Order: sequence, then structure tokens, then C-alpha cells
Amino acid sequence: MEILVKKNKPKKSIVLDTYWKFACERQNVFFNKMINNHQILTNDEILKKHKFTNAFRASDRVSQYLIRNVIYRQKDQNESDLLLKILLFKIFNKIETWELLISEFGDISSSSFNFNEINSVLLEAMKLKESIYSGAYIMASGKSIFGFERKHENHLKLLEEKIINERLIEKVKSSNSMEELFRILLDLPTVGSFLAYQFAIDINYSELVNFSEMDFVVPGPGAKDGIRKCFTDLGDFNETDIIKYVTDIQEDEFIRLELNFKNLWGRRLQLIDCQNLFCETDKYSRVAHPEISGISNRKRIKQIYKPKTTEIRLFYPPKWNINHIVDLSLKTEG
Repeated sequence: MEILVKKNKPKKSIVLDTYWKFACERQNVFFNKMINNHQILTNDEILKKHKFTNAFRASDRVSQYLIRNVIYRQKDQNESDLLLKILLFKIFNKIETWELLISEFGDISSSSFNFNEINSVLLEAMKLKESIYSGAYIMASGKSIFGFERKHENHLKLLEEKIINERLIEKVKSSNSMEELFRILLDLPTVGSFLAYQFAIDINYSELVNFSEMDFVVPGPGAKDGIRKCFTDLGDFNETDIIKYVTDIQEDEFIRLELNFKNLWGRRLQLIDCQNLFCETDKYSRVAHPEISGISNRKRIKQIYKPKTTEIRLFYPPKWNINHIVDLSLKTEG
């Protein structure tokens, strides 16, 4: 990635220091969960009370489940089936929904995908008042395109028509960059720019493509809020430039603030991680810096932290070449 050279640098606010401090302490919480068995996670009162994603996106519970239990669950998966599974999982983005479908069908494949059968299972879950979608993000309903009243039915039809019937895998495999993959996904009905980028990152966890997470970034609405709080003036930079800028200077910033940031076993924060951190800093600063407003002017953090009882067995994309270090580190610490 090219180092940004701009004449007018952005002017930081006090929240940028909070951005780095939050990243450091949230990563400490991550390691404390892995090593200290949930005893003492943090002394930060905001982190104790509220739910925040990890400093590294791939460490989040849902991402970890996707990587281990969907993408790398089976060796030598059919590429078209693998793409279908990734997008089916991510559209709902909920572990319980995926496990419900797997318990009913055993496996999901392009050849066995049956709209009516899957729809029936999801409708039954909804009758039992179960939420089949995660609240992490919202997809457009797709009613105007596919014609169904229920959102999930339009999304199932999206998978059937665009991913299976139109052989999306061929376009994905022919993509030459993260940005090109993003553009392919952006062409899908109901998928906006934020989700197209998130889906591109998820597909890139697999062996279907192999792009650097430092190649391309798309700032989401929450990140834009966080950026406006961290900088009083963007200078010659836009939001994408800002994300690249902070990613470039991360080590210098941790040194400046005398923070002992524990990276991901040698892997530094990538563009996707710094993008997410702006979103989380926006939320954190609603309590830490209530006097500083972002674009949305939100004042509260809605999600309360509730510890999960199920243990995460850490597993990252093998092409990152860190899993052996992770295993050794956890055995040593344990």
C-alpha cells in the first residue's frame, strides 16, 4: 500500500488518542478472555458495561465461527458451494440460524439448495418468535426486485438466482483485486457498498481469492461518525484516506501514547480493522466524550455486554500463517 502524501494533513481531536487507547484495551480484553478464563477482563468501566467488537475483525465470535465452521469445516470444498455457504451465512450473520439450517439439511450445496425447504424451516423458526437475523447490520428487503413480502424470502431468492443460477463464483474467481471483488458484490441486488465490502472481506478469508487486507477499504456509516470525532478537520483527506493514514501510523501512535498494543501474533491492524475501530470509537466516545458530536449525533450505546458461556477455539485463515503461533501461545499461557 502506498504511503499517503498530502499537503494539508488532518487535524486531530482528543478522540484520536481515545481511538488508540480503546484499540489497545479492547485487545487486552480479547487476550484476557482467552487466557484468564473470563475472571478479570478490564478495569475500563465503559468496556465492562457495553458490547464492542474486537480490535481485529477476524477475532470476533461470528467471524471466528465463519472461518472455522463454515469456510474451513471441510477440505476441498466445491468452490461454488463454498461461496454459497459464505454468503448464506453472512446474509443472516447469525450462528443460530446457520446451525438450524445445518441441523435440518446436514449440508448446503448449490445442487441441493431448495428455496421452499429452506424457507419452510425459517418460517417455522419465526413462528416460534426466534430472530433469524443478526442485529449487526441491515440489508435492504429486496421486495421491489424479487416480490416477496418477507425479507428472508427475497434474500433466499437472491442466493438462488444470482449466486447459484448465474454462477457468481466465476466472476469472483476472475477478480484481480479486493476492489474488483467489491464491485462484483456491489452489483448484487439488496447489497450496498458497506455490505459489499464486508462480504468481500469474508470471501477473502477463504482460498477462493487471495488479496491483502491492505489493498482496499470502504468506510461505513459508523466509521465516518468516528472519523469526524477523531479529527476536527480532514485537510486534503477523505474518509478512505483517513483510514489508510491511521493504519500507516499505528506503531508510531502506540509509541507516542506509551501503549503496549498486543497485535494479532505478529499481524498488525489492517485497513478493515482500523475501519471497524472508528465505528467502535464512535460508540465508545458517546460516553467518554459526550461533548463531541459525530455525523449522526447519537448519544447512547445501546448494546450491553453479556458474557458468552461457549468457548472460542481460535482459528484464522491458514494463509495468514499464524495458527501454529496462536496454538503455541495459548498452550504456554494456559
